[in-house]
Amino acid sequence: MDITVNSYFCGAGLMDLGLSKAGITINQAFELDKDACKTYRANFGDHIKECDLTSELVLEQESCHGMVFTYPCTKYSTAANLNGTRTGDELFLHALRHLAIARPEFYIVENVPGMRAFPIVIEAMTKMPDYYIQVFCPVQSELWLPQRRDRLIIIGTKRQFSIRPPSNTKPVLLSEILEENPQVNISQSVYARLDGKYRDKPIISDPERGDIAPTCVAHYSKDKGTRLVVDKKFPRGVRPYSVREYARLQGVDDSFIFPVSDNAAYRQIGNGVSVPVGQWIGSEMIRYMNKNTIN
Repeated sequence: MDITVNSYFCGAGLMDLGLSKAGITINQAFELDKDACKTYRANFGDHIKECDLTSELVLEQESCHGMVFTYPCTKYSTAANLNGTRTGDELFLHALRHLAIARPEFYIVENVPGMRAFPIVIEAMTKMPDYYIQVFCPVQSELWLPQRRDRLIIIGTKRQFSIRPPSNTKPVLLSEILEENPQVNISQSVYARLDGKYRDKPIISDPERGDIAPTCVAHYSKDKGTRLVVDKKFPRGVRPYSVREYARLQGVDDSFIFPVSDNAAYRQIGNGVSVPVGQWIGSEMIRYMNKNTIN
């Protein structure tokens, strides 16, 4: 059975990559950012639509078994709380609109754990009539990858089904994702941060100590001094992560193309969903659909 989903706020497609690895077919994808659409097309094809989802009609879209919503987390995060911008937004209402009209067999919502601080959003996403809802939080990327990244996953299914929590027996080590000859641009701001000229010093991860990296963030495109890795081949013995290493931290294969600037690539990676998380979700939805085949 070919199980299909439509993917909303898909970014460069990291969630869709994980779903595809599990065997899910992406019918349509929707994204506003032009550069992210360029990366998506280079890796997946032309089934992405560059658009503002708030203006898209649900009934004009292709039918699908499931809907996946990875709407932006910026205004739900703890960092937004520190900066006074933790206000939430209304994009969840458009996810709710799609669900209410299309009524897919299952739906997925991914966001930061901080979204739980917004009871209206949580109510909308977890109290859909006629759906059995399961919430997983935190889903930790470090189960698979050398990155500390916690996420909230909400899964709704029309039929009762016990979803197995994520598990893994052999996570990738930080030393395994590092390049032999990384191409990185080290600006003076990196050294300034090392010297304490910013409010926060960098988070430095040492693979020889068994460290893992902190959360990949989109802001890395603007300030690479926040996250550094020990590398004795470089001045001061540390350096930023290369684009390819940053992608590997998210579980992205080296065959994945970023036909955009390095800064755009860093941003897309930081905004993405760790690929193994998508693969876990996809595998469970295939198991669900195979058990509850629709005639």
